[in-house]
Amino acid sequence: MRFTDKIAVITAFANGIGRATAEIMAREGAMVIGVDNHLERLETAVAALRAGGGAAHGRLCDALDQVKVDAIVASIDKEFGAVDILVNAVGGSTIIANPAANVDELSFDDWQRLIAFNLSGTFLFTHAVVPIMKRRRHGKIVNLASIAGRGLSVSSSSAYAAAKGGVIAFTRKLAFELGPYGITVNAIAPSLTLTERIRPHWEKRSAEGQAAEIARTPLRRVAEAADQAKVICFLASSDADFVTGLTIDVTGGN
Repeated sequence: MRFTDKIAVITAFANGIGRATAEIMAREGAMVIGVDNHLERLETAVAALRAGGGAAHGRLCDALDQVKVDAIVASIDKEFGAVDILVNAVGGSTIIANPAANVDELSFDDWQRLIAFNLSGTFLFTHAVVPIMKRRRHGKIVNLASIAGRGLSVSSSSAYAAAKGGVIAFTRKLAFELGPYGITVNAIAPSLTLTERIRPHWEKRSAEGQAAEIARTPLRRVAEAADQAKVICFLASSDADFVTGLTIDVTGGN
């Protein structure tokens, strides 16, 4: 039980990698505080964790609204007295019409939306949580980058690549800032992962396109959300107490 009595705040909690991470942490003893901006999905996810014997609470919040983020984190601190783990899972490329747009096809609005969606929420929750972790001289922060942030995705826009590259740099810089306070900061860089949001795009690909993607991957399959969640949970556990500033590529060998 790696997370017994730990308070874990997970953003983008109701679906995808956030949900898969919450399931593991709740199963291993954490009190999960799930943050999401969709009330029905949030309530459904909390109920599912509780039905499975886990401890969970939900918080409705837009991760890009600083006033709401600060208020939510303050309420968690007041109620539970700690935040041991923060998983910044907000992000993605599919909030614009053409996630694979070339630079000359991107509008400035698309650029701004992707940068904000993938960087600002990560900053705001980290900014709010760090004082709590500093006070207790302990904490684990895990961010979601992407293999696109390495410049290695042919199916992602330059805006998404820039945003996720920013997450990687942010992670590395914070490791130096926060290490003296006993706080580790790491990230994962997933390849294509079949979350609820991505699966419909995958299913629209031709059989040949799917086969080519699988053939490029040494493990000969596409990632599921649980594949990413398992690595997040390693980084958030005491098993990774001497790991910080690292971004782990979770790509099946790509």
